[in-house]
Amino acid sequence: MILFDNVIFGPVLSRRLGISLGINLLPDDRKYCNFNCVYCECGLSFGATGLHSHLPPGERVKKLLTEKLDSMKSNHEKLDAITFAGNGEPSIHPEFSGIIDDAIDARDLHYPEAVISVLSNSSMLHHESVFNALAKIEKSILKLDSAIESTIKKINRPPDNFDFKRMIESLKKFHSKLILQTLFTRGWVMGETIDNTTEAEISEWVKLIDEIRPKQVQIYSIHRMPPYKELEMVPAAELEKIADRIRGLGIDIFVAK
Repeated sequence: MILFDNVIFGPVLSRRLGISLGINLLPDDRKYCNFNCVYCECGLSFGATGLHSHLPPGERVKKLLTEKLDSMKSNHEKLDAITFAGNGEPSIHPEFSGIIDDAIDARDLHYPEAVISVLSNSSMLHHESVFNALAKIEKSILKLDSAIESTIKKINRPPDNFDFKRMIESLKKFHSKLILQTLFTRGWVMGETIDNTTEAEISEWVKLIDEIRPKQVQIYSIHRMPPYKELEMVPAAELEKIADRIRGLGIDIFVAK
């Protein structure tokens, strides 16, 4: 299990984002997420309700980010991205929209060449403030692990009120100003088969990608030990075959290896 114990962490060298400074809007001692993905490197979600008081206030995030960027700039450090990730879903923070605005202002002042990225599970897009905040930044990296609702429920294990169709419609409303990310895996979870790599899965996924038409697709597999050891890492050669089908649509694709 990997958890971030600070609001601001890094910078780290990211396969997808270059030199990236991370922002964790969640508690620093536990995962806090509305999904409970079977492969999550932060571990499983247990009793996440009632933890809003443990979230860092927006003013504190702004202060810490400004101080860190001041320090990096004074030391002539390079920065490619400011990335909201951390110990769960960043957009469930009640001040998410304002924090994004503060990050844009701080970036513009200190590192105007850097991009702002958010790694999100796409579950909060129906909230207008979240959608608008994500539409402002350069890299909204939004999860879509399957085009089939039953598979989403098995892999991502969203809450009971999750509306799959609403999430897909929200993704389409970005009008290509988004990056879709998909993790491919297969195996077993508590005796139940998990597999989003079958031909039926891939065919539906490619079809939906063509409908959404993102500016980029990012695909990857498990790189660290997941909560369920029976899950497999999909080989790079297999990921490349999947990627070729997206390339055939004329859509840019990044394969993390």
